[in-house]
Amino acid sequence: MSQIPWNEIFVPTHSVMEMIVRGTIMYLGIFTLMRFILKRQTGGLSIPDVLLVVLLADAAQNGMAGEYRSITEGIVLVATIIFWNLAIDWVGYHVPFVERLARPAPLLLIKNGQVLRRHMRQELVTMDELMSKLREEGIASPSDVVEAYIEGDGNISVKKKEA
Repeated sequence: MSQIPWNEIFVPTHSVMEMIVRGTIMYLGIFTLMRFILKRQTGGLSIPDVLLVVLLADAAQNGMAGEYRSITEGIVLVATIIFWNLAIDWVGYHVPFVERLARPAPLLLIKNGQVLRRHMRQELVTMDELMSKLREEGIASPSDVVEAYIEGDGNISVKKKEA
């Protein structure tokens, strides 16, 4: 009968501070690249949501599969990733400048019934996507819209003209 190597399972083989620094650099680096290079997706998950899920899955998998020498290392990395996700949200809530950096501002897509195609191109929103959202809102034509925005989270909000 084999013995369970408890020391290898729970005692970190790397410096805890090194893991925190590595996790911090990776989270903030990937967050920055995704925020400023990738466009928002209409109606999809936000960039921080996707980043959090992917990094947590990878960190947890490494801890479970033994690529780290201990579960403790996986837990430290997961905790670091969660910390930065919450910290960016918290700081963004309290500091408007950080919120503007972390999440894109709403962008006008329709103004007084006129589709702003330049803005749609900028965010890679197709006319089909826009019309789909209008139909969901019970609107047959962009001419029936006062304003429509693509929000920071990728959802499209619509204000109908008064009947």
